[in-house]
Parts: sequence; C-alpha cells; structure tokens
Amino acid sequence: MTPGARLSAAIELYQAITDGRDPADRLLTNWARKHRYAGSKDRRAVADLVYGTLRRAEALSWRLARQNAAATPRLMVLAASGLAVSDLAAYASERFSPPAPDAAEAAALTALADPAPADMPDWAVAGYPCWLDASLRRRFGDRTATEMAAMAGRAPVDLRANLLKTTRDAALAQLAAEGIAAKPTARSPHGLRLDAHDRLDELALLREGLVEPQDEAAQLCALLVGAEPGMQVVDYCAGAGGKALALAALMRNKGQVYALDRDPRRLQRLGPRAQRAGARNIQARPIKADDPWLAELAGRCDRVLVDAPCSGTGTWRRNPEARFRLTPDMLAAHTRRQDQVLRDAADLVRPGGRLVYATCSLLPEENEDRVAAFLADHPDFAVLPIARIWDDAWGPCPGDPYLALSPASHDTDGFFTAVLTRQP
Repeated sequence: MTPGARLSAAIELYQAITDGRDPADRLLTNWARKHRYAGSKDRRAVADLVYGTLRRAEALSWRLARQNAAATPRLMVLAASGLAVSDLAAYASERFSPPAPDAAEAAALTALADPAPADMPDWAVAGYPCWLDASLRRRFGDRTATEMAAMAGRAPVDLRANLLKTTRDAALAQLAAEGIAAKPTARSPHGLRLDAHDRLDELALLREGLVEPQDEAAQLCALLVGAEPGMQVVDYCAGAGGKALALAALMRNKGQVYALDRDPRRLQRLGPRAQRAGARNIQARPIKADDPWLAELAGRCDRVLVDAPCSGTGTWRRNPEARFRLTPDMLAAHTRRQDQVLRDAADLVRPGGRLVYATCSLLPEENEDRVAAFLADHPDFAVLPIARIWDDAWGPCPGDPYLALSPASHDTDGFFTAVLTRQP
C-alpha cells in the first residue's frame, strides 16, 4: 500500500469507529481480512494511525474547536498523522489516496503543528472526557493528569502460567527457546510479560494451554479471592472465563468453580479454553434474574467473585475508543447494575466466606461508592483489608483497604478489588 492508501484506510476505519459500537480491534481485524493484499507493515501502519488518532481525540478536538474547525474523522486522522500539508497534497495524486486538504483544512493542520496552548485543560492534554474530571480527581487528586496521560500508551501483553500444566519458570524457559523475550511480572507470582508480540495465537504455549492471556491486575484479583482446593467458588460475572480458569488452577482441579453469566454467548468461549487448560472443575452456567437454580447455592459458597460490568475506564489503553463512547447515563446504568449483582451474589456466600468485588474501572462511583452502599445495607459483611491477605512474596502491598491499580503507578490495567467477609 502507498502512504496515501494507508491514510485512506485509516480515515475509513476511524469513521466506522466513531459511527458505530463495534470495538476498534474487531473493525481492524475485519478490514485486514477483506484487504488481504495489505502486508503486515501496512496493517501495522494503519492500526497505529487509527489508535494514535483515538488516543489523541480529546486534544485534537479541543484544538480544532479553538480554531472553529469541525473535528471530522478525515481531519482528525490527517492531524494525527503528523504529515505536513505539502506531503498530503503530494499524496493526493496517488491512487487510493485521500483528496488534498482544502484551504480550511490546510489552515487547521498548519495551526496544529504549533505547540499546544498553555491554557489547554488537563482533560484535553491527558485525553479523557471533561465530564469525568471531577470523578477522576476524587481518585487521583493532583496526579490526575499524570495518571490519565499514561492511558495514551500501549498496554503490555501479560500471560498467566497455567499451574495445572506448567510453572512460570518453565514457561519463561520455553518462550526463550522460541526466541520470544519475556520477564516475570512485578507482583503476580504466575505472570509473564512479553516484550512484544503481535500475534498471540502463534504461541505454542497458548495453543497447548500452558499459558493464558491475562493482565497482571486481573491475576492479582484472582489470587485475592483466596480459592483453595476443595472449596465451592463462584465467578458470578464470568464472561469468557479468564478468572474462572485462574481459580481452577489455584484449586488444582479440586472442589468446584461455578462460572456464571447472564450472557450465554460470552460463556461459550470458556468450554474450549477450559479443555485446553486441563481445567476439569469448572461448571459454566448461564443465569437469569431470580434464577431458581441459584437458591441451591445460597449460603453455601466459600468464595464468590463479582467482576462487575463497568465503564472499563481502566482498560482505555486497550480500547481507546471507549473513552468517547461512555456517557453519564451509561455510568449511572453501570452503578445500578453493580449494586444489583453485589446484592444477588452476596446471598451465595456462606458465613465466614469471602465476597470479592472487582471492576476494571478507575472511577470511585463504581468502586468505593458501591462497596460503601453495599455495606450500609448488609451489616453482616465487613471489609477485609488487602494488607491482611497480601502475600509478602508479591512485593509491597500497593493499596489498603482496597487494591486500586493504575497504568501510571503500577504498569497494569486500571483495576479495583475489594475483599469482604460474611460474619459467622
């Protein structure tokens, strides 16, 4: 592909992302399948430009508004490309290239080449919606801009060694033998971090079930559940089952892991993954509101994990388009749903058992506020401070009484975990 053709492809994809609800990675994958003539360098260049535009969307939109210029998908991509107006005009003669900038676009692009104005607000500089500023400042205070600027980077590729089949050291050695650079994660005793790898599906260890993709923050959450062999454990919002697989491995296939979710389509991926991993103690089951089957588990479970549906603000490095799709109404809907799943899941915990609430959100409204609201209505539950169950082998405890991780401070996804116990 010519440079101009790459620009055209990026503009088309960015338009599709802003117009629809499909994730950016799915749209890019579908585009690559339909354009098989595009080589690996072409695909990487197009993807980098699309993601680069998404990560700079707030800053570019704010600066374009300052110039009274419309932040069209075409102008946003052209601006994010960093190319001079003269280069863009030269590309216009190439086949499949976008038209040359008109006079208004050229003026806007020229102005964007200057340094950012000193009065540019933190939300635009750091790249987050202005309506979330107060909430994020509740979480980070004067570190808000620094913390949120880290969301502009690329998320690392973390794997979890599957204890049912291997150890972390053995997995690291096998990766090294395949010429793939990796290192242990900083805190999770089972995590590996790859230096770079674009095609996870090419890893023999993954195909053989020796490792599973899982961010270090999610691995730590699974460890804090405290699942042990022989226990009855529920993963209440299991999705595709990543944490259920981690729990099964920690339990050495002894006891039972109930992987529950209201969306049966999400659970469909768990069966093949569990078979590949050698996890034999997972029972996947779709559930519905007031499901009578849940009554059989009421008050019987040793551990219940609620990885609640949330805004996903902690995963914006992986899903940068999500930052402009989130709305106040959506956030309010998430908090209502979080309250409901916490109430429902709490009924399953036995006296003396543990209820673990987690989100991949940075927002106090979805984290500390939800725990406080739950505790106000459930006096039989109490917070178990993270420091009391944090293993010293994992390094210094990064938070207490809750685990609150972020890309800037911990080099993980943004993640929140609270551990609650039911009084005997």
